[in-house]
Amino acid sequence: MSQSIKNPAELQSIYRRRFDRRTAYRNRLWQTLTQSYFQQFVAPDAAVLDLGCGYGEFINHIRCGRKYGMDLNPESRTRVAPEVTLLNQDCSRPWELADGSLDVVFTSNFFEHLPDKAALRETITQAARCLKPGGKIIALGPNIKFVPGAYWDFWDHFLCLTDKSLGEALENNGFRLTQSHGRFLPYSTVNTPEFPSALIRLYLASPWVWRIFGKQFLVVAERI
Repeated sequence: MSQSIKNPAELQSIYRRRFDRRTAYRNRLWQTLTQSYFQQFVAPDAAVLDLGCGYGEFINHIRCGRKYGMDLNPESRTRVAPEVTLLNQDCSRPWELADGSLDVVFTSNFFEHLPDKAALRETITQAARCLKPGGKIIALGPNIKFVPGAYWDFWDHFLCLTDKSLGEALENNGFRLTQSHGRFLPYSTVNTPEFPSALIRLYLASPWVWRIFGKQFLVVAERI
């Protein structure tokens, strides 16, 4: 990944301190998110790349045909399921995947770790190359309009985006927007209560509540 923090040991230290105490909860959370919401975008035989896969919470739980993850954190190798092919590379460099080999690129809370918009453009270009025509990119991330100060509470946040700016970047680089929500999920799972799965499912089924608590955008686009 083309992160501004590229040292694998530092990445490992950051995410161990941030997430290790809540690994079980985050796995339950992402199992609910994938089953109750994101599975609708992914066919059973789809080839899926989890960009910035981290501990593999999304790619381990999604049901699909072929699974790929991309991350520089060495911890990812021990966290992703055995059926996941892990690509340990800079995401703004040519991906180690063939043209048109993917059906879905998913990414959550990753683009804000890129150093600048040039790196984001190259990453989007690689996604467009590797996706089949009609393939989807699904992106979640903190919406700087709604977390202007708290955004900087994390050492590895660099690139500020909104649903509008990311949507424009995608439209300028080979994609057509199909969904764009400025408010979707709450900002973070760090230092927050551990909500039961039933409440998470109720939240996902209640878009009017997103407008109150949502501080992350959700953007879905198709490769033209």
